[in-house]
Amino acid sequence: MKITMVKKILADGSPCQKCGEVEHKMRQAGQLDRIDEILIADERDLASPGMLLAGELGVDRAPFFVVEEPGKPPLVYTVYLRFVKEILDQKTDDRDELREILDGNPDLDFI
Repeated sequence: MKITMVKKILADGSPCQKCGEVEHKMRQAGQLDRIDEILIADERDLASPGMLLAGELGVDRAPFFVVEEPGKPPLVYTVYLRFVKEILDQKTDDRDELREILDGNPDLDFI
């Protein structure tokens, strides 16, 4: 299994805040050693490796994770906690996962 993390550099050259937060959480939890490759999606360079991969996969937010296994289509995770639960096989809090989904989709709301 190959795991790629894509994080973003904004058009003004600053790092994506959410990407930094997720990377910090991963570092604290010892999860970064499970990542095989980290790519940068630089908004100032549409040919940057992360921008190309995002375009290829139709992903429009960062950070995101791509999980590749031989003979299977790649799995894309845009929700960090879902990635942690399903791929890294670690326990997560469902409320935190829902909060992350809502934060990334302001058009959604609870019913």
